[in-house]
Amino acid sequence: MAFEQEIDSIRIKINQYKSEGKKLFAGSSFQTHSIPMLHILAQIDNTIPIYFLNTGYLFPQTIEYKDKIAQAFGINVIDLKSPTPRNMQKDGNGRLLFTSDPDFCCHLNKVVPMEPILNSYDVWINGVRADQNANRANMKEEQATPQRAMRYHPMLRWTKQMIWKYIKEYNLPHHPLDAQGYTSIGCEPCTRKVDPTQMNDERMSRWFGLNKTECGLHTELIK
Repeated sequence: MAFEQEIDSIRIKINQYKSEGKKLFAGSSFQTHSIPMLHILAQIDNTIPIYFLNTGYLFPQTIEYKDKIAQAFGINVIDLKSPTPRNMQKDGNGRLLFTSDPDFCCHLNKVVPMEPILNSYDVWINGVRADQNANRANMKEEQATPQRAMRYHPMLRWTKQMIWKYIKEYNLPHHPLDAQGYTSIGCEPCTRKVDPTQMNDERMSRWFGLNKTECGLHTELIK
């Protein structure tokens, strides 16, 4: 098995956390490139809860894919939603925030619902990779959050090529929007198909044309 060493390394780290009595959870956006980490976690301990930030703006295909993966892997996926109802997420002119203040929209729908989870657990497992953008290239395998939990990035040194090789080796299902030209899939209003003439990394199709590359989970919730 080509990935035996990588899987063993993650298993050792997770077993170490558990032997120390730490409470673990994982987060996932359920894009295709998220699936190797979930597949590995399912092999190690499928009782680790997986939190899914359901913003209310996601593609319906993402919800369907999430449900398909949860059933196939036998994992416990828990939806997280903003405490601020969507009909209250408007600016002073009555426009939905994603049209006028996408940073605040992300804050309400991603950062705020995650904060109490980080105060309830000791370790947050998430699948950021250093090759995704400049911000993530500076991250470490373990980092503190402003809350109680520590972040653990088991996929940090994996490359895009490794991700796709793993998916092929284990014949894992793809997000249905992959075939339509989407490489990084978030909320529907803020996600575009990739344009290779204008986008030089896989996340540039998110918030394209704005001075924004992150939703806040990997900026506000990291030290």
